[in-house]
Formats: sequence, C-alpha cells, structure tokens
Amino acid sequence: MTTAEQNALLTQTGPGTPMGDLFRSYWIPALLAEELPQPDCPPVRIQLLSERLLAFRDSQGRLGLIDEFCAHRGVSLWFGRNEEDGLRCPYHGWKYDVAGQCVDIPSEPRERGYAQTIKLRAYPLVELGGVLWTYMGPPEKQPPLPAYEWATVPDDQRYVSKRQQDCNYLQLMEGGLDSFHSIFLHSMSASADPLLKRDPQSIALIKGDPRPSFIPMESPGGLYITTRRNQGDSNYYWRVTQWLMPCTSLFPPYKGNPHGGHAWVPIDDEHAYTFSFDYHPDRPFTQEELDAMREGRGIHCKTIPGTFRPLANKDNDYLMDRKAQKEGRSYCGVMGFGEQDAAVQESMGPIEDRSKEHLVGTDKGIIMTRQRLLKAAKMVQEGARPPGLDAASQRVRAFSSVLPRDAALHSAPEMQVTADGVEQSSAWASGQA
Repeated sequence: MTTAEQNALLTQTGPGTPMGDLFRSYWIPALLAEELPQPDCPPVRIQLLSERLLAFRDSQGRLGLIDEFCAHRGVSLWFGRNEEDGLRCPYHGWKYDVAGQCVDIPSEPRERGYAQTIKLRAYPLVELGGVLWTYMGPPEKQPPLPAYEWATVPDDQRYVSKRQQDCNYLQLMEGGLDSFHSIFLHSMSASADPLLKRDPQSIALIKGDPRPSFIPMESPGGLYITTRRNQGDSNYYWRVTQWLMPCTSLFPPYKGNPHGGHAWVPIDDEHAYTFSFDYHPDRPFTQEELDAMREGRGIHCKTIPGTFRPLANKDNDYLMDRKAQKEGRSYCGVMGFGEQDAAVQESMGPIEDRSKEHLVGTDKGIIMTRQRLLKAAKMVQEGARPPGLDAASQRVRAFSSVLPRDAALHSAPEMQVTADGVEQSSAWASGQA
C-alpha cells in the first residue's frame, strides 16, 4: 500500500521537492514548436513544475524560457513587446534577452551598468521533433539532448498533440501504464477508430487468453511493463510497454498502426500537460492518418480552439452520452480514447488518495512505477544521477511478439534492436519475465 507520506512525495513536483528535483534532472517537453512559430512572435505563458514562466523567440529565432515577471515591479512580461532581440516590459521599458539578462533600463544611465546586475531565472529551451524541450535543473548537471526515436524521425513521419488535464501527472501516467483498463473502458471504441483498429491476428491472440499475466521489470531507462498470454501449449504472446523516466510511455502498435506514446508533464501538483505522439519509423503518414489525428482520433483529442483544453472536459461531463453507453457504442458513454482516459483519471480528484487503494495483480506495473520513482528521487537527493539520461536508454521501442515458452524474451526480433540498430542489453528469460 502507498502511504499518505509516499503519495505526497510522489505527487509534489514544485521547487525543492524530491520528485521536483527528479523531474529537473531530465529534459522535459514544454511547448509545441508551433506555439512559437517565428521570430518576434507573441510570447507564451507557461507553468511547469509549479513555476510560472514565459517562452519567446527573439528576432534571430533564438528561444528563451524565463521568469514570467519583470524584476522591477513584478509585471507579467506576457504583455511585453517582443522586439530587437529581447522582450521589453510595457510598464517601464525594462528589456530582457532569451537568457533572462536585463539589457536595458531606460530610466537609468547606460554607463552606470545597472541593467547588467539584473537577471531573471531562465532555462534552456531547444526545438526537437516538433516540441520545445527544457531542462530546469542545475546547469552543471545538464544531460544530453533527448534521443527518443519519435523525436528524431523526419517531420512527415511524426505527429504530436498537447492537451491540458485537470489532475496530478501521476494518475495520468498510471492510467497510461495500465493496459488492463482497455478491456473495459475502451472496449467498444477501437473498431471505430482508424488509428487503433486491431488486425485479426492480434484480436485472435488476445482472445486466446483473456486473463494475461502482468509482469513488470526494471529496464535501463525505467520499466518494461509486459503482459503475457498463453498461446496453446507451446507459445506465449508478449506485449511490452516501455516506461521511460520520468514521465514517458511507449506502447506497442497493432499491425499497420503507428507507434505511439505519451509524456505527462506536471504544470503544478493538480494539473498536467499530456503530450501525445504517433510516428512511423520507416514511412510518412498517409493523408488519411493525418486527417484522423488532426480530428482528435486515436490517442489524441479535440481541444477548444485557441487553447489546449479538451472540448470534452469535466465542466461538461466529458459530453457523456448515456444512450451510446446503453446501446453499446461506448462502454462508458464518453466518446474518444483520450476523452475516456481523462474522464476516469480526473474523476479521482486533483490528487488521488492512494492510501485508500486496494491493488491487485493487474496493478503490478503501477506498483513498480511508484517504487522506481521513489528510488530515483532518493538517488537524486543523495547526489547521484538517476536512470535514463543516456541515449541508449531512450532509443527503444515497445513491441509485441509470439515466442516459444522456453525462449528468452530478449530473443524476439523486435526486442533485439533499438531504434539505433544497437543490440539491447537484457538478461531476461521467459521464466523470469
């Protein structure tokens, strides 16, 4: 059982908290690149890990992520003028560059040099894979840039969306790592979604054993969260989800579907961004796939124009349709995979009280995720580097495969090679997996 103290440690990510320090050890998604499309475009307010920040692109196209508020009188720089390689406060004209350095105070003599003594809190912001990433930890511990395959394929092979959700990041992430809920929550929706249709062979493999074994294991970058189904007397059908610290999951695609995953980034302790991505490692998206993703199908969802708030949200009961629920068009009455996930995850409240849970065998992956996070947070507090900062840990794929029962799981062709073509290190045997 997760204690109230552990629950607080797991869910609090503000400055100075153990979990906040863990998140600040990694590059995390901050914005979609399209939010800052060109030099001197309007700045964007953003809150990450309970810090209120402002992102902007200067006249040369350089990216900045700085404290939202002017050092003079605390005015939000969102109202500022993005001009001539800096952001100028509209109140008294103080101007800041992308590193947060004050470069001009009109009321003070330039020769006095007072502006050079003023510097706002600032974090690096880099563009990769259609996403703007930031690192919010100590500069001397900054890790290499992200190396996830989805972020490094050509642009026409990747699609990324973003939405804001009204609860703590952890219950969103735990929902994404809990594959058993698909048997119920999403059961009547997959066949109608062009991005999530299951091929006949996969359907047969799943129906061949409706009570799979859930077998999570530590990986170099987080966890392998596996389900194992009996296939006759001689084979197992494996599906392996990759959880990569601190907040990313990769789930195995069904035949013909894109690879996909999520990154859940805390806004504060009661809200989070969900970045959802689809990609093909070896081909561009078809127009039909692009149209479906833009319409909020698959793991994406429609948002209110001009915002990242889902169109179906808690204020309108996620557009609950009791008739569709009764007629079997939706198991839960909410339409859309992302909307269904949001409805149940946010129904738990802003922060779920995990001390009241009654966990069972299908929750093994969630239990190990919490343990892995707590262990990594302790490592950071002790001055050590947490797992998953290296490219080899990040350039991995989720997969599914049918293997003989006596075969080592790592012998699966899908498992032997990372996205780089480098053999993965694993000592798994089927009996241990």
